[in-house]
Amino acid sequence: MARKLNFDPPPQGTDAPNPAEEHKPSASRGRPLLGLDRPIKQASALGAISQSLGGINEKVRRAEEIEQRLVEGQTIVDLDPNEIDESFVRDRMEGSEEQALAFREMIRAHGQNVPILVRPKPNVSGRYDVAFGHRRLRAARELGIRVRAVVRDLTDEQLVVAQGQENSGRTDLTFIERARFATNLEDQKFSREVIMAALNVDKAALSRLIAVATRIPADVIDAIGPAPSFGRVRWQELVDLLDQDGNRQRAQEVISEASFAALDTDKRFEALHKRLQEKVERSRAEAWSANDGTRAAKVSRSGKRLTMTFDDRIAPEFGEFVKSKLQALYDEYKSKAS
Repeated sequence: MARKLNFDPPPQGTDAPNPAEEHKPSASRGRPLLGLDRPIKQASALGAISQSLGGINEKVRRAEEIEQRLVEGQTIVDLDPNEIDESFVRDRMEGSEEQALAFREMIRAHGQNVPILVRPKPNVSGRYDVAFGHRRLRAARELGIRVRAVVRDLTDEQLVVAQGQENSGRTDLTFIERARFATNLEDQKFSREVIMAALNVDKAALSRLIAVATRIPADVIDAIGPAPSFGRVRWQELVDLLDQDGNRQRAQEVISEASFAALDTDKRFEALHKRLQEKVERSRAEAWSANDGTRAAKVSRSGKRLTMTFDDRIAPEFGEFVKSKLQALYDEYKSKAS
């Protein structure tokens, strides 16, 4: 039987642990998710609250329940935010300055109502890694205040599952952020089972996420940003456009323009998609028809290249015939050009 990922608090009625002892890293860190047949089983604290999503309100409720399960029954402490490091696997892309300011002002006005979750940093005394609550942590740093946190011993697998499950329940983690998170986890050598648990997806959905994030150059994704208005279908369209001849170089030219950087993230996606689509349409092949109506060849232009293709099913051996005449055609061209 596969072992469960256990975030449950200690049984009630036991003596309260010494906070100093509670925050010490465990001497033996297991890898409880390896070998699971499915991402998170129903018996798991995380799995029990991650089986169904029903709409925006349901997603928000689910994320809040995940946080509550992970921190309930635990002592909340005030930590210096400068003692806490970002998670070793990036999930979110940077939002706009306006969004960061609005969130920071909300914390200033109403305080931090929900604690963040951190773990003692392995092999580094007095420092912590954040599992979730990155924006609350950043706001506390900027405001110069201490951050309310629950400290729990977490393995690497438990940390990324907590991080991914909490984010998956929220509505503001975009498709490309999920795709990048999946790819970052794979780059860190986490198993597919752990990544599926972190993102609450099956094998097929995970493969699609990773395929998109790996086929689009990292600097192109960074230049576009989270693009919250666009999901898998539109990002896959962008992948297909980039695969067209010359479009990867064209994309680099577009994202390097100052006017591109001045746009917001959704408009950057639209601008790049439009520019690449226009290039594809200009280079689309046109059929050449003989006087008898036979479409004997196709001609396409892409930049400074003109390409002619022949279909032997329509005009057998016509391509070979043209090839045999190339020297004569070239000599005629040279004589007229001189």
